[in-house]
Amino acid sequence: MKVNSVKGTNDYLPKETALRDYLQGKILETYRSCGFERITTPILEDIENLDKSEGGENLNLLFKILKRGDKLQEAIEKGNPKELSDMGLRYDLTLPLSRYYACNRNNLSTPFKVIQIDRVFRAERPQKGRLREFVQCDIDILGSSSTNCEVELIDTTAKALLNIGIENFKIRINDRRILKNLISAAGFAAEDADSVCITFDKMDKIGADGVRKELLDKNFAAETVEKFVSMMGITPFTLEEARKYCEDTAAIDSVASIIDTVRQLSGDRYQIEYDRSLVRGQGYYTGTIFEVESLDFGSSIAGGGRYDNMIGKFIGESVPAVGFSIGFERIASILMDKQAKLEGTRPRLAVIYPADDVVAAIKKADEYRDEYDVTLYEKPKKIGKLFGKLEESGYYGCLILDESAEIKVLG
Repeated sequence: MKVNSVKGTNDYLPKETALRDYLQGKILETYRSCGFERITTPILEDIENLDKSEGGENLNLLFKILKRGDKLQEAIEKGNPKELSDMGLRYDLTLPLSRYYACNRNNLSTPFKVIQIDRVFRAERPQKGRLREFVQCDIDILGSSSTNCEVELIDTTAKALLNIGIENFKIRINDRRILKNLISAAGFAAEDADSVCITFDKMDKIGADGVRKELLDKNFAAETVEKFVSMMGITPFTLEEARKYCEDTAAIDSVASIIDTVRQLSGDRYQIEYDRSLVRGQGYYTGTIFEVESLDFGSSIAGGGRYDNMIGKFIGESVPAVGFSIGFERIASILMDKQAKLEGTRPRLAVIYPADDVVAAIKKADEYRDEYDVTLYEKPKKIGKLFGKLEESGYYGCLILDESAEIKVLG
C-alpha cells in the first residue's frame, strides 16, 4: 500500500497543524468580533446545483461522485455520462451558502452576516500553490444591496490579515458592470461578454498579445478585438477614463465611493485601488469584485465579490449577496516558510516519568495545566535524544519526575 497522501492533498506535521489551527483561530476570532456568525455545510452537493452554479472554469474541476448500486447500473446502460453522477464535492463555499440560505432564510437575520471556514475540493493538476483539497475562510453578507456591505467585508478581511501578521498588501477592486460596458464599447455583443472576460482574466499570464490571439481564435472580429486590446492598454486607466466608455455610470460611482470610504478606514495600513484588469473567474459575480494582493510575495491572498443572482436560482427571487474569501493555504505556506511564531499560544511542558509511576505523572501534569500544555513521556534510556526532540518541537521545558521538582528549560 502507498504511504504518501493522494497528489494534490497534504498530511501536516504537528508543528504545521499547530500553525494552521492558530491562523484559523485568529481569523475566526476577528470575524466574530466584527459581528459575523459561523455555519457549516456538507462537503457534498447535488450535482445539478453544482452544474448550474456558474462557477466558471471551476466547473471543469468538479469531483463527481458515481451513483450506487442499481442506479449506477441503469446509468451505465443508458450510455449517457451525465447520468453517472448524482452528487459532487463542493468547489467553493458560495454555492453551498446560497443553498443553505434558500433553505433556512426564515430562521436567519437580515442581513445575514456569516462565516464559513472549511475544506473545498477541485480536480486541479497538482503543483505548488494548487491543491485538490484546501481550506477557504469566507465571510458573506446576504440580503443587502448596500455598498456598505462591500466596505464592511473589506475592512473585516483587512483586520483579519493584519491580525495574523500579513502586512504590506493592496486591495484591487473592479465591477463586472464596468467590464461589460467596456466590452460593449469595443463592439462585442452582450452575449459574448462572459467569453471575453474569461480571456481577459488571463492578461497577467499571457499579456496583451496572448489576449489578442485567443480572442481572434474565438472568431471575434479583428477590428473589435483590436479596439478592445487598445482600450485596455491605456495607461493609467482610471475610473474617470472608464467613465468615457460607460453609458451607465452607477457602477463607477459605486466603486469610487467604496474606495474613498475604505481609504478613510485603512489608516495607511494597506492600499486600495481601481484595477480595470481584475475579472475574477467565477461567472456568478454580478457587480463589485475585489482581490487582495500581497506586495511582499507578489500573489493574490484573498478575493470575492457580489453575486446577487445565485440565491435566486433556488427560490426564484433575487436576493443580494456579497462575500470575501481568504486564500488560507497560500497564507499558511507563506507563514510556514517564514517560521512564524504563534503569538499568544501557551508554552508546552513535558513531564518525563518512570514507566511504573503514571498516576503520579498525571497528577503532577494536572498541577501545571492551568499555565502550560503538558505532555507525558515515559523516561527513555537515552534521555538526551528526547531533549533534542522536545526542543525541536518547540517545548519550553521539561520536568523529570524522579529527579527534580524544578522545570528544566530547553534551548
